Amino acid sequence: MIEFFGLYELAILRFAHILAMVYWLGGEWAVFQTSYKVVDPALSVAERVRHLDTVFRIDVVSRIGIVSLLPLGLHMGHLWGVQPYGGSFLVAVWLGWVAWVIVTLLAFRDKMQRKHTLFGTLEDWSRYLAIPAVIGAGATSLLGMGPFEAGEGQQWYAAKLIVFGLSLIVGLVLRYYLHEWPGIFARLAQGHDAAAEARLADLIRSARIAALIYWITIGAAGFLGAVKPF
Repeated sequence: MIEFFGLYELAILRFAHILAMVYWLGGEWAVFQTSYKVVDPALSVAERVRHLDTVFRIDVVSRIGIVSLLPLGLHMGHLWGVQPYGGSFLVAVWLGWVAWVIVTLLAFRDKMQRKHTLFGTLEDWSRYLAIPAVIGAGATSLLGMGPFEAGEGQQWYAAKLIVFGLSLIVGLVLRYYLHEWPGIFARLAQGHDAAAEARLADLIRSARIAALIYWITIGAAGFLGAVKPF
């Protein structure tokens, strides 16, 4: 098995990266479509809550896809020669990924139980830390300051990191909108609430605009990684 992985390491990582992109992009599209049922006032509150649970179940798969892209990209970057840190650095990256996925799953569990716990906070903070690190590393690399190579034919890697970081920012905006939904439905469960319905409608309108931007940034990151234009 180890020999097989060593022989096909890059191909296996590329395949996993494709899967992560598919689950990320496909999951976001599924969340987008399901949201129409969540905000449909013609449905009962109980039915809308069931659709909300479906949104959360789809969203957690998309989130795992997102957090998987970073270690996959760093690992492939090392094999391509644009990311100079291998060995113990990559081991630490993959161990960090395991911890990140565990936190994501525990945050999902608590969200399904309508509880706000430490894991949800940790999941949010993982983005607050990852965004400046990813964008900063990409920007300084393009300026020739490292940590990654950005010579002729290598700049796509640093540019992709920046675009990936920007997509995480858009994702945070979407998470902000999504965070309010459980509280709104708790109000609606008590009876008709015009203000809650209006707030939900405002949130979904804003979220759909953000989702379009999200898909553009995801597509741009995928384009840079596949084409490597500069």
